Amino acid sequence: MAARTLLRVRDLHAGYGRAEVLHGLDITADEGRVITVIGPNGAGKSTLLNALMGALPSRGTVEYDGRSVALLSLEERVWRGMALVPETRALFGTMSVEDNLLLGAWRQFRAGRKDSGQELNSVYMLFPRLRERRTQLAGTLSGGERQMLAVGRALMGKPTLLMLDEPSLGLAPLVVRSIFATIAALRSTGVTILLVEQNARAALETSDHGYVLETGEIAFAGASDQLAGDPRVQATYLGGGTDDDS
Repeated sequence: MAARTLLRVRDLHAGYGRAEVLHGLDITADEGRVITVIGPNGAGKSTLLNALMGALPSRGTVEYDGRSVALLSLEERVWRGMALVPETRALFGTMSVEDNLLLGAWRQFRAGRKDSGQELNSVYMLFPRLRERRTQLAGTLSGGERQMLAVGRALMGKPTLLMLDEPSLGLAPLVVRSIFATIAALRSTGVTILLVEQNARAALETSDHGYVLETGEIAFAGASDQLAGDPRVQATYLGGGTDDDS
């Protein structure tokens, strides 16, 4: 049985002021799949996520869960079940780990669910380190712990589409492996993940489908294992070079 399409993007244009960064992107994300977008520095990967969340003006069609989100604000898109973990992680450093997590449950509170204990326990099971650090101030966490907290806070809202912007950026190799193992585990929960990532090899190994973004356009697209085996992708992105983005 074919998976249901959760996100459908057609002819997306976006940028900053008069500087257009994305030039007519077509992207599809099926329910319960991990979709990755890789590409060189400045290709527009982060711009794509910000446009999808409504943080940047854009043109084109963005359908989420069968409906256009063109007229929805960022807050309304979050309410509909879209979540973005930005590259900066955007935590509240003077608040405890647990209070940061509880702030992520505002969507559930608005829906009338006052007890967020089940979601909190689920996050702690996914990230046991956060349970250990639950009373610690977020600003005192290590880089890997901060990334866990950022992802955990997004999951507290029970999103159906989770967008991750460079989750491995600046982390030690051992922590990176842990983060990608978590992303793979999230697939089994049914959440759809759109992953923008500097580590092209790990991203393709973790995802189901991939897009290669170059100068604001899709250069290659296909099943992740096929992209990983494509000589052109191997030569440019899997040959040992770096893939920074902004």
